[in-house]
Amino acid sequence: MVLKSTSASDVSVYQVSGTNVSRSLPDWIAKKRKRELKNDLEYQNRVELIQDFEFSEASNKIKVTKDGQYAMATGTYKPQIHVYDFDNLSMKFDRHTDAENIDFLILSDDWTKSVHLQNDRSIQFQNKGGIHYTTRIPKFGRSLAYNEVNCDLYVGASSNELYRLNLEQGRFLNPFKLDTEGVNHVSMNAVNGLVSVAVEDSVVEFWDPRARSRVAKLYLENHFDSNPFQVTTTSFRSDGLNFACGTSNGYSYLYDLRTSEPAMVKDQGYGFEVKKIIWLDNIGGVENKILTCDKRSAKIWDRIDGKAYASMEPNVDINDIEHIPGTGMFFTANEGIPLHTYYIPNLGPSPRWCSFLDSITEELEEKPSDSVYSNYRFITKGDVKKLNIGHLVGSKVLRAYMHGFFINSELYDKLALIANPNAYQDEREREIRRRIEKERESRIRSSGAVQKPKVKVNKTLVDKLSEKRGDSVADKVLTDDRFKEMFEDEEFQVDENDYDYKQLNPVKSARETEEGAAKRIRALTAAEESDEERIAMRERGRGAYDDEDEAESESESESDEDKELDEKTQKKIQKQLKSIERRKRENEQTANFMSEMKVGSLSSSSDKSSKVTFADQVSALDKEAQEKKSDDSIMRRNHRGEAELTFVPKKKEKKPTKKQVESNDEASQKDNGRTKQRFSGRRSASKNTFREM
Repeated sequence: MVLKSTSASDVSVYQVSGTNVSRSLPDWIAKKRKRELKNDLEYQNRVELIQDFEFSEASNKIKVTKDGQYAMATGTYKPQIHVYDFDNLSMKFDRHTDAENIDFLILSDDWTKSVHLQNDRSIQFQNKGGIHYTTRIPKFGRSLAYNEVNCDLYVGASSNELYRLNLEQGRFLNPFKLDTEGVNHVSMNAVNGLVSVAVEDSVVEFWDPRARSRVAKLYLENHFDSNPFQVTTTSFRSDGLNFACGTSNGYSYLYDLRTSEPAMVKDQGYGFEVKKIIWLDNIGGVENKILTCDKRSAKIWDRIDGKAYASMEPNVDINDIEHIPGTGMFFTANEGIPLHTYYIPNLGPSPRWCSFLDSITEELEEKPSDSVYSNYRFITKGDVKKLNIGHLVGSKVLRAYMHGFFINSELYDKLALIANPNAYQDEREREIRRRIEKERESRIRSSGAVQKPKVKVNKTLVDKLSEKRGDSVADKVLTDDRFKEMFEDEEFQVDENDYDYKQLNPVKSARETEEGAAKRIRALTAAEESDEERIAMRERGRGAYDDEDEAESESESESDEDKELDEKTQKKIQKQLKSIERRKRENEQTANFMSEMKVGSLSSSSDKSSKVTFADQVSALDKEAQEKKSDDSIMRRNHRGEAELTFVPKKKEKKPTKKQVESNDEASQKDNGRTKQRFSGRRSASKNTFREM
């Protein structure tokens, strides 16, 4: 586990929990594989300050009880309330509400009594058992404040009235009439009971609850820009005289109640509205510090001179921040799923329930690296003097950055070798150590040994990749899910003797020896292979060709020239020569055969056409149609469309049967079937001349 830390002016800020804290596994895996994580040492050694310190989607508000034993937070989705017990470092319970929470107050010293302002204009009072009572207000509420002296609950809403609900009498009192509509924030002064009301206009109204009247109005002036702004938050210091307020354009104003001019105006820097202001006094010997928070960051600075002290910047938007009194710990409610926890040892010690943080923060702190970028190195002015490159200051070689310069890493290495005469010996010793460590990695270790991924197939490809790109790149490729099967499954084995592989790698095939070049024979195409198989099948039926002896004699005459070749190459060459001769002969025979067939088909068709003409066939058909037609039949139709047919019946004359002439070979057959085509005189329309043979 490594704690994320940031430091400004030698003040370390540790992020104990949150979205950007390093964890060995993501949240969705941690929930499903809790049993498998028992063997994960890094996950077991993580710092989980409070268990289930999160919401399903986002958190809205968080407050710590007066006794410092519990924390109450509200969030969404669904709208719910969480109470955390610090003694057990876990969530005590959670409750779901009908509407989302806007603001809430803890009325008792512990969590048992609280009041919640909902976004449906309702106010809920909750106790140990749940909802105690619910009431409503005329306008949508924005802020709550409680006066412990007279038990008045002040509710600021989107109207020109400050609602008052007396919890002792259990009824609403007459509201305070404001000069401006829209109350953004209400706060109480615990010393003198003064009530400050921040309205939408750049005005803060102060009311005295004893006189139930307005005491004063504070007009804020913006000397930095002419854009209109609102007062979004207010806060009183515990001394009763100092007052602070934040605006919607990111400025914080500090006042002494005895003067109308601000003692200090501080810009938050981002231009977002200030959400909360906390006075930090007498914490661990640190005095006169104040915290201002917007949605981007929470900054701590000195209230007298305005000097920055520390800052907390999560990677999600902040909705609320709470400080545990007397300690250096802060809780933030934000838009992320987990709530953030920050610890600043310089502000104060850790709380009693997590005192172990004081001993592990420095051990688990993440040390910053020397270089910010991979190809550039940061050097100070002292390093510039050591390297004797002061004349390069101001050029493109040295780029000024903060209190030093950025220089190219390769150039820095060369300059370091020139400036240090013993650099060669140091580099030689480092290389020796590197080789010794590489040999040690191959030894068998009990634990912690570096195991490289196994390569079952395509080892030559891995060697080439390591030579060109380095061992680190090769290891990444071997462990990548997209390519690791290529080095594990035998089906992905690259055959370097394959013809296609040699065609794709001509450089390698050109470097082979003459003997290997003689072994390379052109592969047959699919058409040639099919022709060769067809020729072989015909040879089995017809017998061998007479010219085979000539091919054998030619092969015998050429055998003297191929004595230097291997037996395999000779057999392949002879086989190819035979196949070429066979194909020539086959082509000649098929050409002669097709020419004879064409002559026969033309002669047969001419004989048939000379015997019976087309006109004779048509006249014969007309005669048959006239014989079938009967003039005695009469067809009549009535007005309904019905047909009447009258005819004289006649007997059908039997056609004389054709005498079949039996041949001497067919005389013994009993079946007198048809031996010729029915219309033997017609011309055949088929182009297949083999049917007439």
